[in-house]
Amino acid sequence: MADIETTNTPAGGTTIIERKSSGGTILIAIVLLIAVAIGGFYLFSRQSSQNAKDDAISGAAKSVSSAADKVGDAASGH
Repeated sequence: MADIETTNTPAGGTTIIERKSSGGTILIAIVLLIAVAIGGFYLFSRQSSQNAKDDAISGAAKSVSSAADKVGDAASGH
């Protein structure tokens, strides 16, 4: 985006000064977008990993429960 400034000179002429932005705002926006994307990926990966651990623990608990039921049945003579 360019800002235009006009000034009158003592000799009666007009000087036009055009200022252009350096693009720093766009660069900061891109860096922030990349940071948000990396953060989101990290959080989703971590959640997926936690779900896998929870499923493994649940499966192990079911196996232990099944084994305990078999031992209980064998002890009671069924």
